Amino acid sequence: MPNIIALIFDFDDTLGPDSTAALLKSMGIDPNAFWADASTYYDQGWDPVLLYLYKLLKISKAQKVGGRITQQILQEQGRRITFFKGVTGIFKVLTAHAKEANPQAHLEFYLISSGIGEILRHSKIARYFKEIWGCDFAYDAQGEIVFPKKIISFTDKTRYLFHVAKGIVGEEFKGKPFEVNRAVPKEQLRVPFEHMIFVGDGYTDIPCFSLIRKQGGVAFAVYDPGNKSNWSKAWGYVEDQRITNLAPADYRKGSALTHNLMMAISKIAANMQLKERTFLG
Repeated sequence: MPNIIALIFDFDDTLGPDSTAALLKSMGIDPNAFWADASTYYDQGWDPVLLYLYKLLKISKAQKVGGRITQQILQEQGRRITFFKGVTGIFKVLTAHAKEANPQAHLEFYLISSGIGEILRHSKIARYFKEIWGCDFAYDAQGEIVFPKKIISFTDKTRYLFHVAKGIVGEEFKGKPFEVNRAVPKEQLRVPFEHMIFVGDGYTDIPCFSLIRKQGGVAFAVYDPGNKSNWSKAWGYVEDQRITNLAPADYRKGSALTHNLMMAISKIAANMQLKERTFLG
């Protein structure tokens, strides 16, 4: 019987402040002006995620030689990422809690983001994730960005939930983009959806919220208590019944979010034990 619990996070405004905004600030660009300009393109049919990558390409090409966006710059930005309170310690806390709840349970962490993967894979918490999926660029011989090679927009995120469910993760699947379409009977899934917990904050997470809840998993929405503009959006997920619960993005011990995550892990771990006893007769 599967004994894996998957805790899947979005990144921007879920685990820390917006990573693309931080990149823009480091380049002397006002993020608010960047996003305001981007919104003027929507009536032309642009996908919001593809649009921001396109705008970064335009910015990079406009920069003088030596000031363009390169793979090295993105990696350096990743190492400067800041996080919400308690994030850097939450992984060990929850791993220990899962083992306490069920010694046979194994907790795995995944990251699915519409942010730039090169940045996220070089953050100080990257080592805790079994897999990190984000938008990626192709680079030229000088390491400068030349074209998006992977885009993760709204419903694209749900694709990677199926990667988790079917166990299509790791280096052995890097060159097999169609493997996720392989049919796998529910009883043979590496991680059943009811063993998944998804934590997100924004509009790009709505498809994941809906899929996870529909399939019996747990969906949490978080919000930055210091950003009142996001409060009504977060409450809307409650009113629309898209999520299981809502809490401030505070990952410290004793916080409401940490308690919610622990209770969800305990519930899944207990159900795993019950299924195991039923299976063994």
